[in-house]
Formats: sequence, structure tokens, C-alpha cells
Amino acid sequence: MLIKAVNGEEINLSNVGIFYNKDNSKAECFAEKVAKIFADKNIKTQVLTTDSYTPDVTFAVVLGGDGTILKTARFYAKYSVPILGINLGRLGFLSQAKPTQIEGAVESLLKGSFKVEERIMLSALNDKLNALNDIVIKGDAFFRTSRLYVHINDNIVCDYLADGIIISTPTGSTAYALSSGGPILSPVLDAFVIVPICPHTMNARPIVIPSSEVINVTSSQKKPLLTISADGQDTHSLDADDNIQIKKSEFCAKLILLNLEKNSFYSVLREKLHWGLSWKE
Repeated sequence: MLIKAVNGEEINLSNVGIFYNKDNSKAECFAEKVAKIFADKNIKTQVLTTDSYTPDVTFAVVLGGDGTILKTARFYAKYSVPILGINLGRLGFLSQAKPTQIEGAVESLLKGSFKVEERIMLSALNDKLNALNDIVIKGDAFFRTSRLYVHINDNIVCDYLADGIIISTPTGSTAYALSSGGPILSPVLDAFVIVPICPHTMNARPIVIPSSEVINVTSSQKKPLLTISADGQDTHSLDADDNIQIKKSEFCAKLILLNLEKNSFYSVLREKLHWGLSWKE
């Protein structure tokens, strides 16, 4: 079954994967409920945990918080599978509906009342690491700062003595990067932001760069090791003298946007982050 979105892109509902986090005690029961809603519309579904991704899925419904959506997006980006997030977590910044709204969400899909939005991603370690939110580099010892050198297109740009650095996509600019003092970027921008974590200087500030730029991070220290993580989930240890290259991924995450007025980026900022609201409101 092919459904055309308001922006002209089609989604394929021939094999819908309904994914839930098995650590959430209520998620499996709700996943079965969602599967029945699709089944009543004669749409084939698979109910799977986030440990059981399969490439034959044509559309993914993700039940959980933002972390569950990020994990699913990293897997399915290379298959161009669109993702609809249903919030079973706390903030739910990437989700589009609450559990009580799932029937309406399915109706919106079938009516074509949605948009498919492509979100750029980051790639590191020769494409072994991909991230929708951010790539974070830190020293392996939590009690020590790290000296990190950031090159952009082979030009030295920053020399940070800091707890680490965050390279964020526009999608991730409202996450760790924001809490570390970075700017908020609209998700439609084709750019990245580099944010130092607790820098030991007053002149180290975040920098926004085009996504076409190639970032290389090095360290002069031999010990301790460095750690690199994608979306705070996929973590690896590296030698401190390794050159870490970060660039735009060849893949994009495809996120379904419902209720386009209420779920616009700026509406979500006000509703979920209380952006621009005075204390009286």
C-alpha cells in the first residue's frame, strides 16, 4: 500500500514494523494494540523489540522515548525507511503523538495528512558510526580535561582544553548541545554545530558550519584514551593520538510529521522546551 504525503513523497505500508523497548513494562502490550489498529485496516505488521531490527520493514512505528527513536533511525536510515514516533517516554521531542492519539495518527497516515522530513546525519570512524543527534568526544577519565584540536577542511580552527566536544546536527541541537550552551538550529538547515563541553577558557564558543565541511579531531596527549559516542548510545574507545574524522553521512533519517501546524518545529519548542515563555505563562 502506497500513500502520498502532502509534500509528494510516498510511504510504503506493505510491511509495518512496530518497535518497542523491552525495558518499558507497558510497551509490549501497547505495541499489540497498535498492531491491531493496523490489522483492522488490512495492513500487515510485525511487532518487534528494538533488539530485533529487520531490513524487510517498509515503515517503522516506534513506541518509546527519543532514545528509542534515535536507535531506530540509525538502523533504518540506510534503508530509507520512514519512522513515526509515538511517545512512551518523557520529553518525546522527536515523537508525533501520545498513546491516546494513535488511532488518529493512523487515520492521518491513511489520508495522506502528513509530511516526510529528511534529517541529515553525522558519520565517523570510516562510516562505522552514524548519528542523528550528535557525535561526542571525551577523555576516558572523567576527572581530567582533554586537549582537543579541531580542524575543518585541514585548517586548524579550535584548540580546546575542555571536558570534550559535541558535533551536533540540527536535530540534535536541542539535546546535549543545547544544554552545553549551543544554539538551536532549525532541522531543515544543512549545517552542523561544534560545541565545547565545559571549556577552560572564556573565548571558546560554539561554531556553526556547513554540513559539507569535514571535521578532524586530534589530541596531543598520549593518555588517557578518548571515547566517542553516537547519540549517547553507540560508544567506542580510541587511542588519544588517533585522528577522528567526522562528516555528513550519506544517509538521512526520514521522520513522519503529523498535525503539521501543532507539530511544527517552533510549536514543539514552545510546548516541550517552554521556549520563549515568560514565567507568568
